[in-house]
Amino acid sequence: MSPANDSADCLASDDDSETPSAANQPLPPVLEEALPALEDGYLARVARRLVSSYDLESATKAGGVTFDLGGELRVESSKHLFHPSVSYANHHMREYLYADRRPSVSREDLDELVELGHELADRRVEPSSEHKATEFTFVIVAPSIPDDVRSFVRGFKDRTLLKYGLHGHYEIHCCVVAPDRQAVVASDRTEIDEAFAVWRSSEKKRGLLGRLLASLS
Repeated sequence: MSPANDSADCLASDDDSETPSAANQPLPPVLEEALPALEDGYLARVARRLVSSYDLESATKAGGVTFDLGGELRVESSKHLFHPSVSYANHHMREYLYADRRPSVSREDLDELVELGHELADRRVEPSSEHKATEFTFVIVAPSIPDDVRSFVRGFKDRTLLKYGLHGHYEIHCCVVAPDRQAVVASDRTEIDEAFAVWRSSEKKRGLLGRLLASLS
């Protein structure tokens, strides 16, 4: 986890701020077509950072709650013995991302999202020897980040082993961002804040994908 992940009020510098030209740099046509229609200009910028890794959609529903932006990341991995046709240790990983702009954020809001994460896990996670991880990441966009919210998110960890880890695990992450104040805080083991901190350059492999690549290196 980089120090920037815990930064509650981090102002952009000349070296790491995203220039307008970089923010508006055209994507390949196939990715441009995959971008969801978003009226929120900030979330539209975030979507451009995520679309190369996530399947995105606007106004997505989860457990009866509608989020401004939703995303899904699927990762399949396998190891090969002598020849690509002979594979073993097949694993799949999945991340569900939900982001919503709200007029304010409280501890109660985060508690409700964590509870929603467990409800979604009960319905979506299919434990098996091939299941490595399923993650649920919730992001709230708000005008400011209260101190109690910042403290809660910084210390938040919620990971559930399935059959003592033999069938993988599922994990819940939280992130709160106040783009007008260039402030963001995210829980441990997620780097999704790199995508939502649009005032900074974003070159890291984020979250689930980054950890998978690290495990394979």
